[in-house]
Amino acid sequence: MAEMNINEIMRYLPHRYPFLLVDRVLDYTPGDTIKAIKNVTMNEEFFQGHFPGHPVMPGVLIIEAMAQAAALLTFKTENIEPRGHVVTYFIGIDKARFRNPVFPGDQLILEAKLLRQSSRIWKYETFATVNGKRAAEAVLLCTEKAIDE
Repeated sequence: MAEMNINEIMRYLPHRYPFLLVDRVLDYTPGDTIKAIKNVTMNEEFFQGHFPGHPVMPGVLIIEAMAQAAALLTFKTENIEPRGHVVTYFIGIDKARFRNPVFPGDQLILEAKLLRQSSRIWKYETFATVNGKRAAEAVLLCTEKAIDE
């Protein structure tokens, strides 16, 4: 079982508070799958306005969390550390669906499965669940770019 703690995650992802949305990687298999956690807390800035009196995690941030997990799998598959000069960008989001809301106190389980990799394009099937119930899903297309390009 291959795991990653927050310090290792921050070596791979350029995101920082409040936009780092992966807290821990539970397991990954390079070239195949990754399973990670986002602990959702009331301290998240977006809950101040989404929605007062009924806080719900925005769907776009759930997709971003799934994409961050997929980016970690990309770097682990390529066996490289970006060292701050390479980032993974979205180039497409297909079949996005939101099934159940995510609330403060939930533990969001993020999963990504590599469907295809060709040239610099990576295609992932991604899921986010809470207590075994699907919160969101999407097929994500990503590419890596050097920041100075």
